Amino acid sequence: MKRFISACLLAATLFAPAPSFAGSSANGVAVLPMNQVASFSNRVQQDLAARGARVAIVARVGRDPAQLPDDVTYTHVGLWVYSRITRADGSSGQGYRVYNLYQQADNAVRSDLVQDSPADFFAGAHVLDAGVIIPDPRLQTKLLDVINSPTYAALHNPVYSALANPNTNQFQNCTEHTLNLLMAALYGTDDLNQIKANTAAHFEPQPIQVGGLQRALATVASQALTTADHGPNVATATFGSIARFMEDNGLEDEVYRITPTQVVRF
Repeated sequence: MKRFISACLLAATLFAPAPSFAGSSANGVAVLPMNQVASFSNRVQQDLAARGARVAIVARVGRDPAQLPDDVTYTHVGLWVYSRITRADGSSGQGYRVYNLYQQADNAVRSDLVQDSPADFFAGAHVLDAGVIIPDPRLQTKLLDVINSPTYAALHNPVYSALANPNTNQFQNCTEHTLNLLMAALYGTDDLNQIKANTAAHFEPQPIQVGGLQRALATVASQALTTADHGPNVATATFGSIARFMEDNGLEDEVYRITPTQVVRF
């Protein structure tokens, strides 16, 4: 599988000016025409529903791809849950709600758990391109149990770092929260210490190349880029590393990429 990275905000932009919205921020300023965003979000919904996905891990491109390093594609992940929804006109039906960890708009080093719609999820996307992991049916059931329990919120640490070390709980990003939920579902536990022990034993995070000077200046560029929870090497949970973990352990039904014109397996 190609090594796509999603770390909610990316180390390669250490010296770039702070964007108006980051990969793990909520909507932000629309980049693409909203009719295109709405059409694409519906395409992703319909694709997931056609595959019978009750819950899926979906990633988006929340930064300009030209600013991203090689092999870096996705900047945010959320859990898409098939749910009963209320439409704007007050009617109800079935569709997907997206469970996100988003940076706060006025405080980039804090995050909130936010539910929004597929169109909200893709608002502000620079490219209509989604990475998708559909867990196997048994894991979907376990994930839904965790999402619908107090464990979902209990595993949230609001102290945000884009480069959070998934083996600790000092900081957290969107992919680490998703990984916490996966580990809670897999091992049937809400014990954070056990979750972190299982993560360290079985999950291989994505190495992130951060040069010495860049690392020294990371918190100057943005406190949300701190590497204070890492040793000599920096590695974080990403869409790609979660996909590899699930594939290596036979936990996925499908891993693929969807664009407005095609669906491609990684």
